[in-house]
Amino acid sequence: MFGPITIDYSAVASLFNNNLPGVSLSATSILTVVLVASAANQALAQESREAYQLPAVRVEERPEIDGVLDEALWASAAVIDEFIQQEPNEGAPSTERTEVRVIYDGGNLYLGVQAFDPGADRVIATEMRRDANRILDEDNFQVILDTFMDSRSAYMFVVSPLGAQLDQQIFDEGGRDRRASANSINRDWDGVWSVRTRVYEDHWVAEIEIPMVTLRFPDSEPQSWGINFMRNIRRKNEQVFWAPIPREYGLTRVSLAGSLRDLQSLDRGYDLRVTPYATSGGRRTLDSGISSDSFQRDMGLDVKYGITAGMNLDVTVNTDFAQAEVDDERVNLTRFPLFFPEKRDFFIENSGQFAVGTPNTLGRVADLFFSRRIGLTKSGTNVPILGGARLTGKLGGNNIAVMDLQTDEAFGQSAENFLVARYSRDVLGRSQVGGVVINKQSTTGGHFNRTFAADMNLALTPALTVDGFIARTMTPGFSSNELGGHFRTGWLSQSWRVYGEHTDLEDNFNPEVGFVPRTGIQRSKIHLEYNPRPGKWGIRMLDPMWNIQYYTDQEGRLVTRRFHHMIGTYFDNGASFVVTHDRRFERLDNPFRVARDVTIDPGDYAFWDLSFSFGSDPSRRFFYRLRASPQKFYDGDRIDYSANAGWRLTDKLATSARFSRSDVDLPAGSFTADLASLQVDFAPTPSVSLRTITQYNSQSEQLSTSARIRYIFRPGSDIYFVYDDVRRDDVIPMSPWLDEYRDRQFLIKMTYLMSF
Repeated sequence: MFGPITIDYSAVASLFNNNLPGVSLSATSILTVVLVASAANQALAQESREAYQLPAVRVEERPEIDGVLDEALWASAAVIDEFIQQEPNEGAPSTERTEVRVIYDGGNLYLGVQAFDPGADRVIATEMRRDANRILDEDNFQVILDTFMDSRSAYMFVVSPLGAQLDQQIFDEGGRDRRASANSINRDWDGVWSVRTRVYEDHWVAEIEIPMVTLRFPDSEPQSWGINFMRNIRRKNEQVFWAPIPREYGLTRVSLAGSLRDLQSLDRGYDLRVTPYATSGGRRTLDSGISSDSFQRDMGLDVKYGITAGMNLDVTVNTDFAQAEVDDERVNLTRFPLFFPEKRDFFIENSGQFAVGTPNTLGRVADLFFSRRIGLTKSGTNVPILGGARLTGKLGGNNIAVMDLQTDEAFGQSAENFLVARYSRDVLGRSQVGGVVINKQSTTGGHFNRTFAADMNLALTPALTVDGFIARTMTPGFSSNELGGHFRTGWLSQSWRVYGEHTDLEDNFNPEVGFVPRTGIQRSKIHLEYNPRPGKWGIRMLDPMWNIQYYTDQEGRLVTRRFHHMIGTYFDNGASFVVTHDRRFERLDNPFRVARDVTIDPGDYAFWDLSFSFGSDPSRRFFYRLRASPQKFYDGDRIDYSANAGWRLTDKLATSARFSRSDVDLPAGSFTADLASLQVDFAPTPSVSLRTITQYNSQSEQLSTSARIRYIFRPGSDIYFVYDDVRRDDVIPMSPWLDEYRDRQFLIKMTYLMSF
């Protein structure tokens, strides 16, 4: 079994000790530190690979995917039946038995899973809709595949006892800790795979089929993949792994995965997938008393071709995103734009290979590439994409990602070409260095914008990471002050999370195809976090946290400061209680319009906020989160309230609602900002789902309803029925005759996957 791992860092320590009098390191010493740390890092990964090996068993026939493991070919596979707890008792054996078998036939990988639990009524499973986050809060089984054995990237597949599926692509080990970075986990990736499940009196069964064409892997013979398994036993809030993972990490820590050995003669066919689509529908718009109707009909094509087993070429013609879900409404009481995630299929796959920027998901500072800048206006309206191509993949230790897209003229914007090219090289085991070039070029005018950047992501030890970038932009009219850079170093252990970072963005730094809320600043941040486990009163973990952010302008003048204090209490059943306190300073050089008729004058402001939130056990059929936050806000007062609730009525029907209110009282005026939404999900089978979302935002005075029916009639082939209704009143207060807007559309979209 996988025993404790000890690494002798005495050589590293001696290097620092020998240099303490001068508090400096020579270049040779620094290089030695890096090499020793890298060697220790690789040794840790290698030990896990060797301790947990699974022989790949080839079969000559395909098992029937029916959730019944009665074929004789399953008996030929090795049985994985020893799982180790991560939670609640790290290192202890699993309290419930799990058996996993793995076989393949060249064209597909098959997994047979038996998850034992006394009494089927004790299994917590209510979600059947594909890719629902609720699947992770219930009983589930997870498998991760590091097909290149690079200890960085992987494919992850999750299945529930009801047959619900969730899949995602992993980059940079998911951000390297349990708090996954949005840039490092692509939750919206949809692979082509199938599963069938059955629930019995004392166990549940999952039979999984993953086609080889869904994966990318090296051109080698034979080859081995990194692999690991995890089971969530939700009624106990217990997580168990085959290859053990320390508490500070999740399943995405593929450097600690085991290995699937000796895969041979893998068959991807011609590795060609052609997916045509067709849409048809109608639209009615009422704007200031003027009504207009239009009929929509369109066709397009997506082609995916495997140039090699590790390299993939995607071509899109007349790209359409009619099936993409609407954005969640949000209230913005800041001076800076809000970040909305990408939801369009073409931009989702392999998105992590293009990502360069700051990894902090709680307040983004600089993403050099943001795909929503392509084919969308600032208000979120679709701009026609005529076509484009994307090349992504891996050749040895070289990672290649190139994308070129052409948009059409629309909404007063010129036609534009977008080119993104990124190259990176795997170094030092789990580390990477690379660069990116981004070019936005008007094809009907003279405007252009370019970004050039070099970046690194270094995992020097299992606990120590260093990452950063340096970038320059080029925009007509500017010739100086166009540099930007970021540096971060972090330490992660079982009890501590510590990191520091510094960002410098000059006044004219302008990545137009990125997301950068503010420029002309220098930002520093220090973060300390401790995770004790008292083992009393039903408390699983405490999470006291402290950090400070300090912003200055390019002349060193303080413009923003934030002291953040938090104490989180997390219970054995999954419930949580969190208290936060912030002290803020903001310097306004220009007036700030916080609401339609309320403006905050320039000046220096010091204020604070206090927040209390409680979240119930998310595995319950009814669950909720409540939050209250009294605070000072600039030169006035503010109170925020919010409530989120979800109700899983049956295993096919669930609903959730949220409401938030901000009561703001300022010398310049008072206002209330409300946000409300209601979501209903109905999934009679894993292949049929209906989602409706109704949202209201008092800031924009917008009421919207969106309904989407998805029918997966075969893996990779879908039919969508889409209805959207948007209403706004008093859109432009300075022009009262423009007092009504309504936009309604109904679309049908069909996609059909043809594989060769």
